[in-house]
Amino acid sequence: MERENQFIGQSGPFLDAVERASRAAPMRRPVLVIGERGTGKELIAERLHRLSTRWDEPLVTMNCAALPETLIEAELFGHEAGAFTGATKQRVGRFEEADKGTLFLDELGTLSMGAQERLLRAVEYGEVTRIGSSRPVRVDVRIVAATNEDLPSKADRGEFRADLLDRLSFEVITLPPLRVREGDIEVLADYFGRRMAAELGWEGWPGFASHVREQMEKHDWPGNVRELRNVVERAIYRWDDWNEPIGHVIFDPFDSPWKPAQPKSRVEGAGNPAPPAGEVSQDFESIDDLRSAVDSHERAIVEHALGKHRWNQRQTAKALGLSYDQLRHCIKKHALMEEGG
Repeated sequence: MERENQFIGQSGPFLDAVERASRAAPMRRPVLVIGERGTGKELIAERLHRLSTRWDEPLVTMNCAALPETLIEAELFGHEAGAFTGATKQRVGRFEEADKGTLFLDELGTLSMGAQERLLRAVEYGEVTRIGSSRPVRVDVRIVAATNEDLPSKADRGEFRADLLDRLSFEVITLPPLRVREGDIEVLADYFGRRMAAELGWEGWPGFASHVREQMEKHDWPGNVRELRNVVERAIYRWDDWNEPIGHVIFDPFDSPWKPAQPKSRVEGAGNPAPPAGEVSQDFESIDDLRSAVDSHERAIVEHALGKHRWNQRQTAKALGLSYDQLRHCIKKHALMEEGG
């Protein structure tokens, strides 16, 4: 876990989730944390541990998806020497390491059915048996598990043990995605921006240009807070003038005119050609004012190009295929200098 990370946000859904974690922390019961990638599930797990009576005992983390199925049980429950090929000496598992503390199981939904059965016994009876041993070991472990999957649906399909889900869901904390956390995008972007500026040794923090703030508010953020941090930090380290507001962000670092072309699918070749490169999909049905829609699109294109070229107007004009005077006319028409300068 990244210790420098903090809970940053002011939206109702986010604060409700943090408050629920705070209330559940003193309990000895298991907690299930659900959320999309990048929403901060590991931070909630750490909060549950730090605010519990176990705060000075171990917090042990295991990513269930990071290990092959054949090793998960050995990692969780340990093994005796000679239990299987390669087991040259005895090893305690994560449960014994977390004794009297907290065990955080990330990506819980990827556990095999065999591992789920052994986990159920550990949760229900408070004891684990190392692979290759017949003697159970008593453990006192508080389990916090996290997933981005719909475990009740998996249980209905027989892909996850319903009895284990019942044992682990004393409390369920569902974290809201960033796109519904009203006001938090600006707060988080400012926090990550100031931190990155300080890391780079900037003498001040210029903030973001208004069109960049608008772009960030409109972005869907499928990677949530983790994606936002990357976007902000990338924009700042690529920006040369700390006296000027950050005027350009790149949401997709893989976007490049030289990226490898993907082979066309058979469907595309059979009468469904892909749209030409650079063509932007538009919701034409929602347009009821053509002139306003064209102006809005023109403004967005010019803003983006100005930011990309650090408000160098001659470079921007050349990139857009305009004369310098034509670009100046667009800037004046849309009052861009007032916001970007």
